[in-house]
Amino acid sequence: MPHADLDLARYIRPGDTVLWGQAGAEPQSLVAALVAQRQAFARIRVFLGIGQSGLIQPEHVDAMDFVAYCGSGTNRSLTDAGVLDIVPCHYLELPQLVRDGALRVDVLMLQVSPADASGRHSFGLAMEYLPAALASARVVIGEINDQVPLTNGACSLAREDFDLLVHASYAVGRSAPALGARERAIGAFAASLIGDGATLQIGLGAVPDAVLGALMDRRDLGLHSGAATDGVAALAQSGALTNARKSIDTGVGVAGLLIGSEQLHRYVDRNPSLRLCKTEYTHDPAVLSAIKNLVAINSAIEVDLTGQINAEVASGSYVGAVGGAGAFLQAARRSHGGLPIVALPACAGPHSRIVARLSGPVSTARCDAGFVITEHGIADLRGRSLAERVRRMLDIAAPEHRERLAREAHETLRYMGPDGQGLLLRQPK
Repeated sequence: MPHADLDLARYIRPGDTVLWGQAGAEPQSLVAALVAQRQAFARIRVFLGIGQSGLIQPEHVDAMDFVAYCGSGTNRSLTDAGVLDIVPCHYLELPQLVRDGALRVDVLMLQVSPADASGRHSFGLAMEYLPAALASARVVIGEINDQVPLTNGACSLAREDFDLLVHASYAVGRSAPALGARERAIGAFAASLIGDGATLQIGLGAVPDAVLGALMDRRDLGLHSGAATDGVAALAQSGALTNARKSIDTGVGVAGLLIGSEQLHRYVDRNPSLRLCKTEYTHDPAVLSAIKNLVAINSAIEVDLTGQINAEVASGSYVGAVGGAGAFLQAARRSHGGLPIVALPACAGPHSRIVARLSGPVSTARCDAGFVITEHGIADLRGRSLAERVRRMLDIAAPEHRERLAREAHETLRYMGPDGQGLLLRQPK
């Protein structure tokens, strides 16, 4: 895949920071060339989003330093090898960090669609924070992939925006996550809360897609989300997603990242009813506050008995991100008719994901929790005291873990039990 005649040392200097699009938006032929030529740069810094291709490996630390806002996807191998440095920031902050120079971008590598009739290229599968990097980078290198859809976006690119353009041809999709009985049960519980005309924000993974799959009989649903997946395409093709009742961007779905298979790519290609937008728009609190009936559907690694959410660390390994879930959950809480939903399986293997104390950081505070859903039911935490939250969370934990969790709640949280005497949080020593 690397371009044999491409000499990146003409464009990249030792000490530069290089950034590219995440997930399917990764310009794989350029990244492969960068890896193959890495010794020519002495040492560079690479900023990563969600990894999908697996082209970046721990052994490449011999000439590269790796920084990321998340440990998702193939970044897990870098995290486990101890070579990935994490920037724990809200997703909304990324463009401003780039513009201010706190996250300096010297070289931007973009995967783009073939040009349209007017000669302009779309951002393809991701816009997000890439326009901010485009405005800040000293060098912009583009890869025109003829298998990338031509997407409707808030920004597009002309030939003069690039210092170098190369051509490539390879598939960029990934299969949708498999849905089992557990995920479908969670989806059904979540769908029971969601009515016609809701505007949806969805996180990544099997559980949010299962929720979408349970909404096929709804009407006039809308989309305003950081990401769009195969589930979005299926929902639109069923007639359930029309965006007709959105209070802003009526008739148009909004997303920053497209992450899915050929099904999604066919749906978005030259489709004016879905628009790719910058992170500053998809996650802006002022924009979100104008959306009525906003339903935020996100997952988590674990949730404690009081509603605190860990979406970053699992078994001591950084596998997630602070991300944008907190912003959407807050917005959904404030939205007229909104629903802030966190949905997750009750267990990961033998281990409960409903816990008395988080094993990782608090990615979302308990004050921003709304509904927590597992395959065992729905815990509505809105307006509930700590003691009431514990009782409701125990009800949706896996049955085999409830007795232990109740005991740990008493021991570590000083939960007084079902007699209503309340809860006092014991501070860690």
